[in-house]
Amino acid sequence: MTQHTNSQPLAPAYTRAGVDIAAGEELVEKIRATNPTIGGFAGLFPLDDERFLVGCTDGVGTKIELSLQMDRLEDLGQDLVAMSVNDLIVCGARPLFFLDYFACGKLDVEQAHRVIHGIQKACRASGCVLLGGETAEMPGFYQPPKFDIAGFAVGEVHRAALIDGHGVCEGDVLIGLPSTGFHANGFSLVRKIIADKNLDLRARPDLLRGQTLGEALTHPTALYPRTVQSLLTKVEIKAMAHITGGGLRNIQRVLPHGFGYRIDKSAIPCPPVIRYIAEAGNIAEDEAFTVWNMGLGYVFVVDSKLAPQLMKEVNGAFICGEIVRTQG
Repeated sequence: MTQHTNSQPLAPAYTRAGVDIAAGEELVEKIRATNPTIGGFAGLFPLDDERFLVGCTDGVGTKIELSLQMDRLEDLGQDLVAMSVNDLIVCGARPLFFLDYFACGKLDVEQAHRVIHGIQKACRASGCVLLGGETAEMPGFYQPPKFDIAGFAVGEVHRAALIDGHGVCEGDVLIGLPSTGFHANGFSLVRKIIADKNLDLRARPDLLRGQTLGEALTHPTALYPRTVQSLLTKVEIKAMAHITGGGLRNIQRVLPHGFGYRIDKSAIPCPPVIRYIAEAGNIAEDEAFTVWNMGLGYVFVVDSKLAPQLMKEVNGAFICGEIVRTQG
């Protein structure tokens, strides 16, 4: 096992692709200086003495570019929902409703309808409703067929059921749920590798077992809410993390001060498409685990005695690490 800490080098290849993880973290810290509640996976608003409203927002980044090329618009709608609701549930919240924002240069009704249809299906699969949204036409700003989308999820959690990591202790184990691929993070680096290495999206590399590269890259993000909601009624969960931008660094966000984690990277089932792109781009393992999920889509922290029960409840779950004490 290797210990993974915030002192590790950040992602030089990702920076060359135009994304600076360190700058993003610096912005969060500046905002947190005046608003200490900022920085979690979702924000909590005290609704009454018993409940919090929980809210979060996200987009799908430059995955849109590849999804347009591969005509995977409905799947892009699932990506949008998943990126928000998977964050929402980290604190134990139940998703209630979702709002979308669709921005384009000129509205293509069929294109927008396909994306929103995917959003509706993903909302139903996550146990929430698409409450509404906004469509914005900005001629000259987006060149058709390009567009951008953002999503906003709202849920609720009872104070007694809030999961905030307060019971985490040394020796607890990390149990992972597999990702379905890149999900919707790190595509600026993926696209740079495709361009630099002149990769063909229509090619069918042996590693991808019959899929084209484009199909594997645009597979939709996994939806975890139903699985998590079911588990919360059966197993005591101390903390949870959605592995998105920043890779394994997301785990540290849900741990109390004085605790870190040790990861067994070999226990994580890396999807073939991630291995293929990492090898094609000659991306070092440490950077790959900082930029991409590498097959680890969602993480639970539980008492080691409860690990067998959790793994029995969820097909594909795997132990991938443990909680350790740290000096800071």
